[in-house]
Amino acid sequence: MNKPLNFPRRHALAASLALCLSALLPSYTFAQADSASKPLRMVVPFPAGGTADVLPRILADKMREAFPAGIVIENRTGAGGNVGGEFVARAEPDGNTLLASPPGPVAINHNLYKTMSFDPTKWVPITVIATVPNVLAISNKVPVNNLTEFIAYLKANPDKVSYASQGNGSTSHLTANLFMQLTGTRMVHIPYRGTAPALNDLVSGQVDVFFDNIASSAQFHTAKRIKVLAVADTRRSRALPDISTFSEMRLPAMQAVTFFSVVAPPGTPSSVARRIQGHLAAAMALPDVREKFAAQGAEPGGQTPEETGAFIQAESAKWKNVISTANVTLD
Repeated sequence: MNKPLNFPRRHALAASLALCLSALLPSYTFAQADSASKPLRMVVPFPAGGTADVLPRILADKMREAFPAGIVIENRTGAGGNVGGEFVARAEPDGNTLLASPPGPVAINHNLYKTMSFDPTKWVPITVIATVPNVLAISNKVPVNNLTEFIAYLKANPDKVSYASQGNGSTSHLTANLFMQLTGTRMVHIPYRGTAPALNDLVSGQVDVFFDNIASSAQFHTAKRIKVLAVADTRRSRALPDISTFSEMRLPAMQAVTFFSVVAPPGTPSSVARRIQGHLAAAMALPDVREKFAAQGAEPGGQTPEETGAFIQAESAKWKNVISTANVTLD
């Protein structure tokens, strides 16, 4: 359990090393093309336009010289990411078809769904693209201004405060359950179909609470249309540097980041995984890429396949415990 706690420092170190490599060894990163004659297909199991789709496209633009046959970003959506996950799991393990995804089909869904057509524990990890912290955001109608007041308000009003999520089993749903388990509070779940409608109702005051990712909530907090009370990461976010972390407010176990990783089909050789990780890490070290990631509220990753595998396992174990305790299941 020590690895996930040290993850932010590790990915900062990994990114720095990748930057050095990209400066000193250009022949490895982009100047020398891969020998593969097939295009690299990166399957995103969610719709175009969201952070899950934007980040791989940013990286693909920087890696095209290394893949002369081209790089294709393909959206295959449905079933919480399982449709795209199944497609990649059944692909040839040659490094030409990869899954670029948030945690669902990589680390969470097998703990949620009663049956699945593929085994997420068999993925071959490549790297973590980025992490985006979740934040505790509340409606301006909730009469509190800090985390201490909010917890006291919840305890005084059990089952009277509503919280939005992006849907049953989503990161926001599980993050809210983690918070309730840690604080001994109870709220009423209002599931939505995605971030946009949930956030719209938070802004309008139709729902009280939303554990959203910082990329979408920051602008509304800055405009004083909602209140962000805390960041669920080990350090403050550059997107909202004035907002404290839960750790700073004596709730260190309240860690919930949405991570975006790249994994390969079962059976993919480790040498292939390391080669692709090198290209991705070098791209993530480029200054303009880091600026574009920051605009998404994302902290670049770049970890080795081994570090990525350990991180994914730790995240899966954490959310499995939350799911089991809250008795969350999906058909």
